[in-house]
Amino acid sequence: MSQSSVEEPTVSETGWMRRAALLLAGQAFSLLGSSVVQFAIWWWIVLQARTGSAMLLATLFGVLPQSLVSIFGGPMADRYNRKALIILPDLIIAGVTVLLSVSFALDWASLSLIFVVLLIRSAGGGIQQPAVQSFIPDVVPESKLLRVNAIFGVIDSANRIAAPALAAVLVNLVPLWAILLVDVTTAVIGVSFVAMIRVPHMAARNSTAVQSSAVSEVAVHAEVAEASAAANPIAVLRRTFADLKVGLTYAMRHPYLKGVILGDALTCLMSVAPMNLTLLLMTREFEGIDLNLGFINLTTASDKLAANELGLSVGMLLGGAIMSAIGPKLLRRSVAQMVAVAFGIAMVGVTVIGLGISRNLLLYLAVDVLNGIASAVCVGPMRTVMQTESDESMVGRVFGLDTMLSTLGMPLGMLIFAPLADVIPIAWVFIAGGLLTLPVAWYVLVLSRKDVPVHA
Repeated sequence: MSQSSVEEPTVSETGWMRRAALLLAGQAFSLLGSSVVQFAIWWWIVLQARTGSAMLLATLFGVLPQSLVSIFGGPMADRYNRKALIILPDLIIAGVTVLLSVSFALDWASLSLIFVVLLIRSAGGGIQQPAVQSFIPDVVPESKLLRVNAIFGVIDSANRIAAPALAAVLVNLVPLWAILLVDVTTAVIGVSFVAMIRVPHMAARNSTAVQSSAVSEVAVHAEVAEASAAANPIAVLRRTFADLKVGLTYAMRHPYLKGVILGDALTCLMSVAPMNLTLLLMTREFEGIDLNLGFINLTTASDKLAANELGLSVGMLLGGAIMSAIGPKLLRRSVAQMVAVAFGIAMVGVTVIGLGISRNLLLYLAVDVLNGIASAVCVGPMRTVMQTESDESMVGRVFGLDTMLSTLGMPLGMLIFAPLADVIPIAWVFIAGGLLTLPVAWYVLVLSRKDVPVHA
């Protein structure tokens, strides 16, 4: 594996469970607040505009900045303090959310202002996401990575279950400006948990401990550019793109890394992009259709939008729980994890087709749950492959590359699918996206059979 033998005993020392618990708890609070606010904002946009073009703009402002910023976020996660890169974006996002809250309270808010706030929140994610994924191997031993990643997926799914339900309640009880403050409160709590983590001394990145040619090349770039970078922003930009180039070359030479990164990006392009139109699908296809389940009656638009999110989140929670329970036993080898990724992508494609052809609201929600399970089957193994198959000093670049390509895939897909949703039946958009996803699963499966290079 890519982790050096010198680092492994340190990361595996007693106390890793406390560090992992603090990180997961911090991210749980951060995700909860962000999700509640995100749902509230997206529902506001959907109910105000109800067009594919508005959803396209929301996606571009909410996703594209993360893709572009992650170009810098990956190399930053390898060069700078990863804990600080997790904390600072949360604080900045909390600050702009306060400003948006004030603007709504004073009736100054507009769709344009919301797009600006979405842009800033997305840009913060471009720094934070590679840092979080790169930070996990710093505090968790390699043998526990799949389990921790699966638990992280369970927490993410639990937050997705709680957030839409909480958002639906809050939307009917309090004004939007008050809902926005939820994110500020949870961000402060989450930052406090992460700030308490003490990283093992030997987990600090040490380029001399890595002997692969790709990492040596990165070290040469760093030595040449370091002196001038602080004083010259152009040098910083050149160094960042040099790091990105090295990371891209490194990942594309490794079939497993290539498979999960391109598989993630292409799935986001083909399936996740139309999935961003589920809110529009619900408001168009099921308007005026009620669903009485006995314990709950879905009648209003906000009820159905919340049910849509809850169905996906329940599925992701179930899938994450399954992966946490059986994944470490059945998917110990990277090749098994690659097969799981391919299977999950195939199921994502099938369930997206199912969403398109469902004409019954109950059946739609059942398929929505299956889609969440399929997504969870992908995510945990994807993260684990990138963490274990990458040299330690390249983890940030690999995750930054994955973040950039996957988040870029969504707006690019939306540029195609969102305008189509205004001229053809939106169900056709889902069927096309699901069918185009199936070859991606086959591609990942083919790469899982390739021989992988042996790291020094």
